[in-house]
Amino acid sequence: MEKKVRVLIAKPGLDGHDRGAKVVAQALRDAGMEVIYTGLHQTIDQIINTAIQEGVDVIGLSIMSGAHLPICEKLMKKMEEKKIDDISVIVGGVIPKRDIPILQRMGIHGIFPGGTPFSELIRWIQEHIKPRP
Repeated sequence: MEKKVRVLIAKPGLDGHDRGAKVVAQALRDAGMEVIYTGLHQTIDQIINTAIQEGVDVIGLSIMSGAHLPICEKLMKKMEEKKIDDISVIVGGVIPKRDIPILQRMGIHGIFPGGTPFSELIRWIQEHIKPRP
């Protein structure tokens, strides 16, 4: 039996818009991935603890609030502290093009602004993420 890619979908901070995250989670499930959805209003520590407990291959952040830069910076620093910076991080939501290079320099692996087709996200994960042993 082939091991499936495990994806954690997280909604950090006070952002209460979760419809997109739920639809993405379903699209990833339909594509054969295991998806853990954390629900709304997660702290960075909660996201990291869930990622560790669930043994995920990738953390996907859904951020509609415009706070993607400070949230991603804090997440990446905490992941390094916890020695889990080998887990890939992707982010989607309201992300201006000017912020994409900044997120890439932080170590965010995949960036998917609003309107990105599900097929593009799924293909990216299939090409770049392998299940952890």
